[in-house]
Amino acid sequence: MAWAGRTGTGSQQCPSCRARILIQLVGTVAALRVVADLTPLTPAQQRELREPNRLIWCLYRAGPYIRPRLRPIGPLHPADCPHAHVTEHRCPPTTLF
Repeated sequence: MAWAGRTGTGSQQCPSCRARILIQLVGTVAALRVVADLTPLTPAQQRELREPNRLIWCLYRAGPYIRPRLRPIGPLHPADCPHAHVTEHRCPPTTLF
C-alpha cells in the first residue's frame, strides 16, 4: 500500500528498521516535513510518548479512497476523535556489535 502525490505525501518503509512510516509536509506557509509511524497509539501510549519535542498527530482519513493526512493535535482537537493518533518515527536503539 503506497501512495504518493504532488504534496510530498508517501507511505513507505524506514530504511533502517523497516517500520511502516508516512512522510508528509504539514503546514501551508512554512511547511514542516514530518516522518510519522503508522502504528496507532492508545491514549496511554500517547501520554507516555509525549515529550516537549515529540508531537502526536491525528491521522485524518476523509474517506476510503482519499489518502490519509496528518493533522496536529492541539487544544481544540476533540477528545473523542475517531481517527488514529500517531507520533513521529524514531528507530529503536540497536547494538552495532
